[in-house]
Amino acid sequence: MSRTDDLIRMTARQVVALLERRAVSPLELIDAALARIDAVDGAVNALPIRCAERAREQARRLAAPPTSRRGWLGGLPLAIKDSMDVAGVLSTHGSPIYADHVPSRSDLQVEAIEAKGGIVLARSNAPEFAAGSNTFNPVFGKTLNPWNTAMTCGGSSGGAAVALATGEVWLANGSDLGGSLRIPASFCSVVGLRPSPGLVPQGPAKHLYDGLAVSGPMARTVGDAALLLDAMARFDPRDPVSVEPPARAFVAAVDAAAEHAPRRIGFSRDLGFLPVDGEVAGIAAAAAARFAERGAAVEETAPDFAGASEIFQTLRAVRFAANYAPLLAEHRARIKPDVVWNIEKGLALDGETVGRALRERARLYQRVASFFGEYELLATPAVIVPPFPVEQRYVEEVAGRRFDNYVDWLGMSYAVTLVGCPALSLPCGFTRSGLPVGLQLVGRPRGEAALLAAAALLEEQLGLASLLPIEPRPPRR
Repeated sequence: MSRTDDLIRMTARQVVALLERRAVSPLELIDAALARIDAVDGAVNALPIRCAERAREQARRLAAPPTSRRGWLGGLPLAIKDSMDVAGVLSTHGSPIYADHVPSRSDLQVEAIEAKGGIVLARSNAPEFAAGSNTFNPVFGKTLNPWNTAMTCGGSSGGAAVALATGEVWLANGSDLGGSLRIPASFCSVVGLRPSPGLVPQGPAKHLYDGLAVSGPMARTVGDAALLLDAMARFDPRDPVSVEPPARAFVAAVDAAAEHAPRRIGFSRDLGFLPVDGEVAGIAAAAAARFAERGAAVEETAPDFAGASEIFQTLRAVRFAANYAPLLAEHRARIKPDVVWNIEKGLALDGETVGRALRERARLYQRVASFFGEYELLATPAVIVPPFPVEQRYVEEVAGRRFDNYVDWLGMSYAVTLVGCPALSLPCGFTRSGLPVGLQLVGRPRGEAALLAAAALLEEQLGLASLLPIEPRPPRR
């Protein structure tokens, strides 16, 4: 096995340890990642934009680590989602409107990552304006699932999940409104963490006080996700919902996971309002039950998520109207129909409908907060289905229930979005046809450390992280 093969099979934390000992250089890692991208990306289309020279320049300029090494990446190459700007690099947002857009400044989270020694090597593919859970767009086309390239990788952080699963990079960021970190993580057998609003700074943004959409880490292991979260999390006054991260590093919580095993966990197959593929539900239930091996009581229960669909559809539409109504007026013919529908839905809302959604969201949060007064975790299937054919825009029917738009089937993740709790998709098994399934773990409000610790314990029990990276597997139906 070559040195490159050895490096791409290591975890991010292992590679950062090598960087700290100067046993490998950032330039060597850039070359190793580029070689792997050249070898596999043609089969999956995960990283359509590369910025190798910018990465090499950054590697040469990289300063010594700061006094605090929390989240220090030491020159590790990674991927940034193509819905976030990187200064001097093509940033298309998956839209023909921005097909030639090269911004002069980076998003706040990119600045945070680079300040911690992360090196942007590539941009991961995403749906147009990060809307939808099947990664395709008119600029770069489809991104394919490496476990079966006839299937979707999910979205909207689909390119990031595929790049991780195939070993093209060690870490990647993503964003999550209705599940865009958790769904592709589930479909590609990687880890995707949606943190609490404000933990990772966002912007510059049109809708500064949003709180529904957040950014977070994706990785092949829970420990690696904790490392990237430590790099991303910081207070930034340019984001009005930004908060200071907790004093204790997230990787420290993972390393001490055995000392903080959860004692009482609720598990729900369907959150009380969703149809779920039977095989997916069974795999998720079996994985959640393994917490009992650590002494936890696992009970079939969940908060009451009544009304979540209407609340989310309303507030999502408000967000789309706020962010994209000016683009609709000028570029309607260049925007995909799903996004046009979402903007117009927002523009058509009246004050009574929005006010009702806000009131119902507050009631929902109180019910969830009450649940977490008794339980430390909520576990569910991360997605209601396994990966579906990439030609299919979205899931239209499950167990006899039809979905008439591209959002409604995402209920397992968007219900959690509404209450702002941290949530993570952890690989938990495979269907009989070999497609990945993720277990969603939801933590208490602002409970990222305990959530990561619990996920690390279950990850160790399940033993699936060692399967990555994989070679892209050809289509099979």
